Amino acid sequence: MPTKFRRLGLLVAGLPIVLSVCGTSTAAPKTRDPQKTVSSTTVVIDAGHGGHDRGGIPGQKVPEKEMTLDVAQRLKALLATSGYHVVMTRDSDVFVPLQTRVAIANSYANAIFVCIHFNSAKRVGADGIETYFYGRDSLPLASAVHYYVAGGAPSPNRGVRRRGYYVLRKAKTPAVLVECGFLTNPTEAAYAQTVSYRQKLAEEIAAGIRGRSFVTSAPGASTRVATDESIPLQSYTDQTNVRSSSRSRSKRSHKKSSRAKSSTKKKSSTPDGPEAGATSKEREG
Repeated sequence: MPTKFRRLGLLVAGLPIVLSVCGTSTAAPKTRDPQKTVSSTTVVIDAGHGGHDRGGIPGQKVPEKEMTLDVAQRLKALLATSGYHVVMTRDSDVFVPLQTRVAIANSYANAIFVCIHFNSAKRVGADGIETYFYGRDSLPLASAVHYYVAGGAPSPNRGVRRRGYYVLRKAKTPAVLVECGFLTNPTEAAYAQTVSYRQKLAEEIAAGIRGRSFVTSAPGASTRVATDESIPLQSYTDQTNVRSSSRSRSKRSHKKSSRAKSSTKKKSSTPDGPEAGATSKEREG
């Protein structure tokens, strides 16, 4: 009998230890370690347009180049605070050729390339947020950035799109181009001209950059349904063949007509945005 009691005593004495270990194991939350990603990542931020390239369409009241630079500078500050190495393709109102922008991004190992733009259209009712990518390895980054920006903006979600913009096509690193709304839309232009909204855009883009490693492998809803451990991979519209559309052919015909009228007009009308020689929306964004 004493032997049985001694064994029982040992079991009872060891029970708190087992409970403690099990309790710690089941209660321990899944934590992310963003520093592992942050410490080795360079983020190249490309503020669209600049200098003589105002951005947008003729007659547009709000200059795109000013809005993109402001959001880019705010994003830079947020990412630097988080520990990222941040590089700007431009940090002032200067024109930077497309090739130079891409060369800067490609010159850094383990970099990601984030191009910031605002949209424009002749139809003032056009509105919404779009995110573009080209390389398949860029889809997780595009998914995360779009998930946050579209989810945090009061504008419609126009989705993720695959398209061969020069800055995306030539980038050797994961690269995205974010269209943060239409400056030709009165409501979205009013948003963009407020400091609080531009700060909000920068915060959402930063959240997407930080969360890109937690994108799930299967397409999910475009609304905010992510858990603490995952962000849904976004479905996308493939527009890589957009140049062959009838709209592009129509624009090229119009350009030929313009060239026939005046060689000087040809020079002034040639887009000097990021993707020279392409249609207005086939350029930088």
